[in-house]
Amino acid sequence: MMSKVNRTIGVLVAAAALTFGFVSPALATPPGIPTTVTEARADLASLTVAPEGSSSGYSRDLFPHWITQSGTCNTRETVLKRDGTNVKTDSSCAATSGTWKSPYDGATWTAASDIDIDHVVPLSEAWKSGASSWTTKRRQDFANDVTGPQLIAVTDNVNQAKGDKDPAAWKPPLTSYYCTYAKMWVRSKKNWGLTLQSSEKTALTGMLNTC
Repeated sequence: MMSKVNRTIGVLVAAAALTFGFVSPALATPPGIPTTVTEARADLASLTVAPEGSSSGYSRDLFPHWITQSGTCNTRETVLKRDGTNVKTDSSCAATSGTWKSPYDGATWTAASDIDIDHVVPLSEAWKSGASSWTTKRRQDFANDVTGPQLIAVTDNVNQAKGDKDPAAWKPPLTSYYCTYAKMWVRSKKNWGLTLQSSEKTALTGMLNTC
C-alpha cells in the first residue's frame, strides 16, 4: 500500500503539472446521469419507499464483478480508461500511466493504485433494496454496469470511508458534488428497480436541493 508521504507527493506532482500547463485531468463522469434536477426529482418520486431488507445471506461473491468487458479489459480497467485522462495500458489492459480526478473529494492522482471503482449504489445496499431476489446473472450485470451512472473512479480511501452507506449516512466530502451524486444514485436505483427507505429519500431530496 502506498504510504501517506508518497500519496501526498503524488497529489503535489499532479498539481504542479496542472500549474505548468499540462493537460487538465477530466472529472470522472459516468454515462446516463440525469441532465436536469427536474429529471432527477422525477426519478426519485418514481422509486418505491420501503423498509430496508435484511443483509442476511449477503456476500460480495453473489455479485460477480470486474468481468471482461472487451478484449483483455475488465470492468475496473474499462472505467479507469473512461474516467481518466491520457490513460495508457499494457497488453493485459492494466493502466500504466494516466491522471484521474476524483469528483468526490477533488483529489488528482497519477497512479491507478490510488483509485477505486465505486459502486455508486453499494452492492450490500442493492441486496437490501431488492437484489436479494435477483438471479446471479442480474447481480453480475448490476455490479458491472458501465452503461449507467453506477460505476465511477474515485480516491480509494474516500471510497473505503463510504463503504456500504446510503446518502442518509454518507455524502461525498465535496458539498459541490451533492447534486451530481444524488442524480447518479436515484437514476441507478430507478434503472435497476431498487427501493429506498424514508431516511434515504429525505437525504437525497436535500442533496437535489443543492443543484
